[in-house]
Amino acid sequence: MNANPALKPKVATPLLIVASAATILFAAVMPTLGPGSILLQWMLVAVALAGSVIILFWVHRVHRQRGWQASADSRWNALERAKRDHGTTTEITVLSVDGLQPTGSWITIKWNHFDHVQPAWIEALSEPIWPGSVLLISPDPAQVRPGSPWPATYRITGDRVLAWAPFV
Repeated sequence: MNANPALKPKVATPLLIVASAATILFAAVMPTLGPGSILLQWMLVAVALAGSVIILFWVHRVHRQRGWQASADSRWNALERAKRDHGTTTEITVLSVDGLQPTGSWITIKWNHFDHVQPAWIEALSEPIWPGSVLLISPDPAQVRPGSPWPATYRITGDRVLAWAPFV
């Protein structure tokens, strides 16, 4: 299963922080255990191995988070370009994906400018829609008009979705 690209990956987790602190603490206490006994040498090897593995975890997580940030920045740049290139646009945030179907999905959206939450039907797109995605759409004037009530369910056609970026 793919990870949600709209969610920023975590660098530090409680387990990784505790493992790092325990390894550092153990490495600091080891010299006080006595001169070079066999047990001390094996413990030194174990601490060095554990420290190396923990460092690799930190490097991997920082690298993954930086890659996500670069991807998010490029998506937001594309969203801003699409906003400049098209006439009337608005941003909506996908709060949840309530039902997947072959022709589209039932989702819950929040109109960012109006702070209005409502259900919506979105046609199937070339990329999957994830909770936490911010979609730039050109609103359908037949569904949303100034002075008119909000439709019970908003319908988003594929050609009205101009770009998407993760919510940050």
